[in-house]
Amino acid sequence: MKKEFYIKNMVCDRCKMVVQQIAERFHVEAEEIQLGKVILNISPDFNQIEFGTALKKDGFELMQHPEIQLTEAIKVELIHLIENNNSEENSSSYLANRLHKDYSLLSKTFKKIEGQTIEKFFIKLKIEKVKEFIQMNKLSFSEIAYQLNYNSINHLSNQFKNLTGMTMSEYKNSQDWNRIPLDKIV
Repeated sequence: MKKEFYIKNMVCDRCKMVVQQIAERFHVEAEEIQLGKVILNISPDFNQIEFGTALKKDGFELMQHPEIQLTEAIKVELIHLIENNNSEENSSSYLANRLHKDYSLLSKTFKKIEGQTIEKFFIKLKIEKVKEFIQMNKLSFSEIAYQLNYNSINHLSNQFKNLTGMTMSEYKNSQDWNRIPLDKIV
């Protein structure tokens, strides 16, 4: 029997691999694994509670409530937006189109569950991506701003300083590259 499970903190390909390994330990076939969601082919004796406990040991969590599932879907889509450099539309249009829901509903649900706006969360994600780009040392600050769809380097610089307390140059020169994993941004 196929069953969908929504999993919190599943934010990267390595996360998908870990969930795959957990499913294999439970002798179930993963029909499909996406960020935040897995479809398993389970048997009647499958123990969902034990599966949830195994996930929790690796930093994941089974989600039951629809609002929590929607919030995680928003996070996953924002990560996709950053990773795929999708500049055709703004984040609100992108989320509404991808999740087939009105943006005001998405915004209210996200704020209720996370205690912050989608916009603030998205800025935090972008700043972590900026840190990654700085560490890779392959792009100039202007190129980083362009890559993340900022209209100006000044706008990015201001957001970076507001969130980190230092300029991008100070961050680069300090090499105290304190990054936050994407699943820990709250």
